[in-house]
Amino acid sequence: MQASQATPPASFAGWLDDTNDITRAFLAAGQIPGLINIAGGLPDPQVYPVDALAEIAAQSVAEFPNETLGYGTIEGLPDLRRAVAARYSTDSLRLSPENVLITTSGMQALDLIGKVLLNEGDTMAGQFPTYLGALDSWRPRRPHFRNMNLQTNDLDFVAAMTGAKFAYTVPNFSNPTGRLVPEQTRRELVAAARQTGAWLVEDDPYGGLSYDGPIPPSALEISAEDEPDDGSPYSGPVIYLGTLSKMVAPGLRVGWAIAAPEMIAALTTAKQGSDLCTSGLTQRMTCKIFEAGLIESMNPVMLRLYGGRRDALLAAMDRHLTDFFDWQFPEGGMFVWASAKDERLNTDELFKFGLEELVCVTPSSVFDSQEEFRRGIRLNFTINDAEALEEAVIRLARATRRLLATLG
Repeated sequence: MQASQATPPASFAGWLDDTNDITRAFLAAGQIPGLINIAGGLPDPQVYPVDALAEIAAQSVAEFPNETLGYGTIEGLPDLRRAVAARYSTDSLRLSPENVLITTSGMQALDLIGKVLLNEGDTMAGQFPTYLGALDSWRPRRPHFRNMNLQTNDLDFVAAMTGAKFAYTVPNFSNPTGRLVPEQTRRELVAAARQTGAWLVEDDPYGGLSYDGPIPPSALEISAEDEPDDGSPYSGPVIYLGTLSKMVAPGLRVGWAIAAPEMIAALTTAKQGSDLCTSGLTQRMTCKIFEAGLIESMNPVMLRLYGGRRDALLAAMDRHLTDFFDWQFPEGGMFVWASAKDERLNTDELFKFGLEELVCVTPSSVFDSQEEFRRGIRLNFTINDAEALEEAVIRLARATRRLLATLG
């Protein structure tokens, strides 16, 4: 008797075909023995306040066992929402808990924004180059991506945002470029958001990593200047995203969105079908982290460590890469962005040559929604010490020479 032929399993969603192969390759590259990885954006584990967090975790469970070990509210712990609102409030920016949603890291906030704003084919504008995690979070929605280069002098902000559901920006030490968006540009973004009706997403994981002085006011603060002075909570066009990942430890997976109450309500509805609630343990720990001033005590340590490593990477690049790349001095953040002088140099190919030399960098194509810009690389300086950074740049220079030799 002939066995019946099995029906093939159902196909996977079409958006999976749109993902970038380079992203998967450099994430897998970390398993290569002897590799120096300057591709990621990771904090150095030596800055984690292990003893303090262990004590805070134990206190949180002992004092709030039901809250930390059980299910919680979708919006987040009321105490934490109040604390976030108080932390960001100013004389002109009036925030209440209804302006705050606690998220499971900043990445969840990006995903939720896509869920509540994007239908297939909708347009979104993104600061170019664009954080690859943001692009990946919205790719399943299959939007139309519009690049928005904030470095050009002739950018028409209103035209760039007209017809877009939202515009995504990282004004403080942008990922991947490390650039600081000036105050006037922030003001023009806010004005364009109000004129066009597009939401303005202000993603701010790096604002605390400023090595060379103060930063401009946030777009959230700027937008509040136009709010009515009647004591009502903030209702402007900015969706501000914060996180503990870069300032304390990424394993806590705690972030927050600050926005108008109607946006927070929509994001909360989307979160209900995502994870129901963020960990009660890490939320209560975050309350205690704020109360103890742990972020403020850690910050000088991180600034000294990362600022020194930034300088070490730039010095190594001056010694070994000036023939091949141009770059800008980053005033903060975790990255240096370099652009190839030779237009023929494809950094997707350089990535492969680099792996052969046991160095991993991030090619620029993953930060372009169209995957067309292939002359840049992102280099991270936070996870490796000065000696490893020097060796990584030497290996990168060797890989670059080899690639250029193949071009004739």
